[in-house]
Amino acid sequence: MNERRIALMRILDSRKKYTARELAERFDVSVRTIQRDLDYLQQTGLPLYTETGPHGGYRALPNRLLPPLHLARDEAMGLFLMLQLLEDIPDIPFGSVRGHVSEQYYAGLPQDVRDSIDQLKDYITFRMMPTHAESPYTSLILEAALNKRRVKMHYRSASGEKWTEVYPVGLYFDHGYWYMPAHSKDQIILYRSDRVIAMTMLEQTLSSLPTLREWLASDDSRQGIPSKIRFTAFGARLAESDPLFQNLSHQEWQGYIPPEELNYVSRLLLKYGPETEVIYPEELRMRVRQLLQDSLNPYLKDAEADDEEKRT
Repeated sequence: MNERRIALMRILDSRKKYTARELAERFDVSVRTIQRDLDYLQQTGLPLYTETGPHGGYRALPNRLLPPLHLARDEAMGLFLMLQLLEDIPDIPFGSVRGHVSEQYYAGLPQDVRDSIDQLKDYITFRMMPTHAESPYTSLILEAALNKRRVKMHYRSASGEKWTEVYPVGLYFDHGYWYMPAHSKDQIILYRSDRVIAMTMLEQTLSSLPTLREWLASDDSRQGIPSKIRFTAFGARLAESDPLFQNLSHQEWQGYIPPEELNYVSRLLLKYGPETEVIYPEELRMRVRQLLQDSLNPYLKDAEADDEEKRT
């Protein structure tokens, strides 16, 4: 592709309409040459829309091809490292770009750069938490959030399946799952994207909808219960990577836990085993104690069976 056609693609990408004569005058070539260029761009995949009449012209459709990348060697290697990082993230929005860049852009690189990229794969890897949860609606969710549009979805929760309508705020990926905060009934509720069975976008919009960045930065307005959790030295090291315990100080965490999150926190604390202890509230202590007891019961039954067998 020559420089004129690359420049032509960039101009058409501005979403403005141009007549063939306007483009010909801009590049100081004939109208016939511009028309050949436009035919070539269409053949390579640029979705051009032509409007006839006195106010017509050429423009690119929204889902158009963008100008090719012009990267230095190190930049190209960094790009493929980012793609490798994303390989294990399932159903990433607009994820078709991974295959497109990996195959088509890679094929057009000089052989020495391709050799360097191939060699790089033997020296670096990204260890991601594996997941088999399919989230086929991530692109639609992100489109709805960008346009502040309402969606109707069939959702599978702990209480069963139901249809509901919400305004997605955005998406974030954490511990192997996509999470969708969404506005519903004057509050933001967190949904798991892989539990969405079906989804369609509606016409209604909500101009006051926050962005994901704004929502993550906002304070939790829910009334919380004063809480204190103590960790061993080893437990404190484990907790450093847990977002809930970021303000851990001197092997103790103090803060406020909303009542509806006590069940989640109690299960979260199970993974620390003997490396942590809930000081208060008592309700959280009881929940953790009950979970530990439930976990221990199957082993106690095995021990009782062994004792019974010895007696007989």
